[in-house]
Formats: sequence, C-alpha cells, structure tokens
Amino acid sequence: MSNQYIKILHIDSNHPLLWEQLEQAGFQNEADFTSSKAEIEAKIQDYHGIVIRSRFKIDKAFIDKATNLKFIARVGAGLESIDCDYAIANNIQLIAAPEGNRNAVGEHALGMLLSLMNKLNRADRLVREGKWIREGNRGYELEGKTVGIIGYGNMGKSFAKKLKGFDVDVLCYDIQDNVADENAKQVSLSELQQKADVLSLHIPWTPETDKLVNSEFINGFAKPFWFINTSRGKNVVTDDLVLALQSGKILGAGLDVLEYEKISFENLFIETERPKAFDYLLQAENVLLTPHIAGWTYESHEKLAQVIVDKIIKLIRQ
Repeated sequence: MSNQYIKILHIDSNHPLLWEQLEQAGFQNEADFTSSKAEIEAKIQDYHGIVIRSRFKIDKAFIDKATNLKFIARVGAGLESIDCDYAIANNIQLIAAPEGNRNAVGEHALGMLLSLMNKLNRADRLVREGKWIREGNRGYELEGKTVGIIGYGNMGKSFAKKLKGFDVDVLCYDIQDNVADENAKQVSLSELQQKADVLSLHIPWTPETDKLVNSEFINGFAKPFWFINTSRGKNVVTDDLVLALQSGKILGAGLDVLEYEKISFENLFIETERPKAFDYLLQAENVLLTPHIAGWTYESHEKLAQVIVDKIIKLIRQ
C-alpha cells in the first residue's frame, strides 16, 4: 500500500513537524482532538494508523472496531494505555518513542536528586520568608555515594550517563540480562538494596512493576536512601512511601509522577477527597513534586515527534 492511501488519525496534539513531515511523505492526516472514545470507535475502521499520547485507553473494544489499522503510534515512552498483546495479535504494529525524551528524563532526575540532597527548594523558600538559616540547610554531597537504578533501558541509561561527572558508583537492576554499559554495573536486586544510597526508578508500569515500591521493598534496603521516581506513579505505594519518609528510611523523595494520576496524565484526581498520604507529601520539606514533566521539555516535544515520524515512514516502507 502506497503512502497516499495511508490515512492517519491524530487524536492528540503534538509538535507540528509530525503532521507536516507525514504530509510531505504522502500520508493523509486527519485530526480529532475532541470526540469521545465511542465517537472515535465509530469511525476508526476508516484509518490505517492512529497517533496518540494518552487521551484514552486503546482496549479490545477499540481494536475490534479498528479493522484496517496497521499501527498505533504513541508519542511518548510507555505503552500502558494500549492493550499491546491484543493489538499485536491483530497484526497492529506498536510504535513508541522512548529515544525522544530520554535525555530530558535523565536531566530531570539528576536535577531532583541534587535539589533534594542540597535542600535547594527548602533553602530558597526560607530565604524568601526572610529566614537566613545556614546550619538547618546543610546538604549532602553525591561524591562517594552509590546510586541504584531500577530499569536500565533508555531512561535509566540516560540518567546513568548524567552521573558520569560525579564520583559515584552506579548500579543497575533490570529483568533483561546483559544491559550494563560503561556507566553502570548490572547487579541483582538484593545487591542493589544492600549498597544503594540513592534509588531511581526508570521502569514501565506493568503487572510486574505495579506497587513494586512498598514497605517490604523499602525495608529491604540496608541503608536510608534518597528516592527518585520519574517512571510511573502506580509503581509506588504512596502510603508506604510516606511511612518510610516519616521513619527516616527514605531521606527524601523526588516525585515527578504520582499513584493518583489518571491514565491521560493530564489530571491528578477525579475524587474530591484527597488521600492523607498526598497531603503529607504536600507539606513535607524533604519531598519534591513535579507534574509529570520529566520528559516534557521544549526539546523533547520536537524529538518525540521526529522519532514517531521516522518510525512510521520506516514501517510503511518495509
């Protein structure tokens, strides 16, 4: 099938280069950023490709109606909003772009870690309040510490590369064998828990990683540690994280993602009542919160779009 017969439906806005380059390559682009999932399902049989971020879940019901769909392209790293197994069983190719925002995530994780260890946010706030407190804002250095990374794919490797300029030992744990490189040594999970002073998560949200960081997992660490999560909020049991912050087992937490996020990542709550654990995070001085923006830079916005364009063109030309 030639490019001009490939109709692509865009259901989320993205960097304009994505639309422009697909058009230049001969694809037919159509956009629908407002219709409901049911309304999209009613017409999805007319399209050969769909470009999404995370507006709604691509489930079995959706895929059953997408009788001509050849690919689903998600402008991002994770594919948890898609029933991947069912899509593949229906000969639909899955395209993601972890290469596009890995640098952004690596830099954000490092920024969070340095801010936590040096109490930058707390110190800044106190000075603005007219409080010049030096001893109470004494920080810690990364030098000599051991950084543990769980998940050593695009994001984990990017973070490890950023740590190259610091005198630290970097350990990684991954379910895949032989993923280590010059920036990290691959070890067992138990060894990582024995040695780490810092833990950074770079894993997808899957049945295996759901609620991974709970009290049992946290208490398996030999030392108190700093915790960074730029992966997915549901990989962490927030109630257990708060207990560890209160006990001092976790020295500080940098959280770009939260357990309470909805699948679109655009909203935090549907419920009106806030969980007590979330209220604790909001007032804790050793917690740094950002709204799922680690991979959301101006540069990654463009990089993500370019990766998706390149992968779509390569797929169709095969």
